[in-house]
Amino acid sequence: MGSELQPELPVIDFSSENLKPGTRSWVSACKEVQRALEDYGCFVLVCNKLPSQLRNEVFGALEELFDLPTETKMRNKHEKPLNGYVGQIPKLPLHESMGIDNATTLEGTQTFTNLMWPNGNDHVCGRLHSYAMVAEEVDQMVTRMIHESYGVEKYYDSHVGSTTYLLRVLKNRVPHENEPNLAFVTHTDKSFTTILHQNQVDGLEVETKDGNWISVNFSPSSFVVMAGDALMAWSNDRILSPNHRVIMTGKETRYSLGLFSFSNGIVEVPKELVDEEHPLQYKPFDHIGLLHFYRTDEGYKSKCPIKAYCGV
Repeated sequence: MGSELQPELPVIDFSSENLKPGTRSWVSACKEVQRALEDYGCFVLVCNKLPSQLRNEVFGALEELFDLPTETKMRNKHEKPLNGYVGQIPKLPLHESMGIDNATTLEGTQTFTNLMWPNGNDHVCGRLHSYAMVAEEVDQMVTRMIHESYGVEKYYDSHVGSTTYLLRVLKNRVPHENEPNLAFVTHTDKSFTTILHQNQVDGLEVETKDGNWISVNFSPSSFVVMAGDALMAWSNDRILSPNHRVIMTGKETRYSLGLFSFSNGIVEVPKELVDEEHPLQYKPFDHIGLLHFYRTDEGYKSKCPIKAYCGV
């Protein structure tokens, strides 16, 4: 191993009171976000938007949810790929997750909790929905900064107008003796952006451009912001969609939440991001179509599904 220092993800502090569009601190944060996404494809975002009481209640709700019988959790089916229950996979025995489509709307969260608890479960529903709204606020702030840092803020409103959110809730248990500690396989996200949050059990690892792996530690008041394949395409390959995985090394169950943003419409590279140095790399594409393509043999086997799907 030698004495090489483990690289770390950039940490960007959003907790300043003055972080408002147009201010000096906003412009400087935009540049930091751009640099982090171009260099690493992700960063740790520190902010004070998630009160500790809500945070504790959300993780309590996740424990209650994952304690349900497997056949109940398996009711979480969805016609969109990647949206339903994932678990009971022999090669990934530590992983279990569920998807809540349109979790940033009360109806979306309620549809999910009514499926799990036919008599309803208002407190779990309320907590998950409150959390999703906090994560949505963080996501839209970052997305606005991305648009502004590239000088294409005029497209921001229409982008947000066509955005739909999927909240995935995840549980990774501690491996038994002789079990592999891989909790989730190496992959890139198919989203535009992903906002991740966890209980205080680390496990997320991100691959750097030069092939090193970074173990990500993040505090209770922080999120990891990750670029997905759709953002990499939108940015005409300026932004990296990084490989990441989950490895369980501790003695505690890891609960986490990922808010994934998807476009309901066609995503295309802004013309401002095409020039001699950056010739067009992607044709306009249907974002939900990318998810369906990813589930096909061709999509699954391709080294870079988004390039196979809509690369020039």
